[in-house]
Amino acid sequence: MTGDASPELRVAGRPVARYVTRPELPARLSPRPFLHPVTTLAGIPVTESGPADHLHHLGVGVAVPDVEGHNFWGGRTYVRDRGPTELDNHGAQRHTAFRHSGPGGFDEELSWVARGAELLRERRTVNAAELTATAWALDLTFALTNTTGAPLTLGSPATNGRPGAAYGGFFWRARKEDAAPRVLTAGGEGEAAVHGRRADWLALAGESWTLVFAGAGERTRRDPWFVRTEEYPGVGSSLAHDDRVVVAPGDTLVRRIVTVVADGRLDGDGAAALVRRAVGR
Repeated sequence: MTGDASPELRVAGRPVARYVTRPELPARLSPRPFLHPVTTLAGIPVTESGPADHLHHLGVGVAVPDVEGHNFWGGRTYVRDRGPTELDNHGAQRHTAFRHSGPGGFDEELSWVARGAELLRERRTVNAAELTATAWALDLTFALTNTTGAPLTLGSPATNGRPGAAYGGFFWRARKEDAAPRVLTAGGEGEAAVHGRRADWLALAGESWTLVFAGAGERTRRDPWFVRTEEYPGVGSSLAHDDRVVVAPGDTLVRRIVTVVADGRLDGDGAAALVRRAVGR
């Protein structure tokens, strides 16, 4: 598949994800490409897009709430000493081209634009692979290059004064069910025990599905996890947890997250075993 079509990812001959390349969204939601719906091999949905609680949560993708003051996350902007504030500062990620696209994945170029000017150019690669008869892996890498002539800083509500809100980077909005999902790592269980902490893998388990997230590469593994289960089910890898991240002109920031998508509720041993198979460690 080539051109600007929206790719469908397939594993073992089954459709498991659709990539929305050019979403028609209002500027306030920071329009950007995203994966939705994503399903298990048995067809159980494990993403949400535009839910009533957070209209700017768009399945699986990359979003940053503060790129030199521009909002590429959507919704309100957290302003120090003012709190969440409606601002006319939203950017957009624009699909430029697919270098390659097929049922097993794609290699895409994007432009991050705000107020008519490009700030970042992204290369995003997404691949899907079968792990077992009941689990597959989504491998997503994003590389952000500063195309301006000055340093760019990337921040989060946490770096702008809101403790515990270091979201920004890779983010997965999971399916909301009647009961909050279970969340665990090798070192703890529950939102309070895992949110804001580093871990080689993190599992989010719903009624009949489990997602296991793992940073691939030493630099990605240094980013703490952003986790929500009670308010809504979502997991991200925090780019700017304690301090703003500086990207010099021409430099590239790279992160890679591998997510296991499994049928059933996995325990810690089961999650760790699938991560080892998916990431090779």
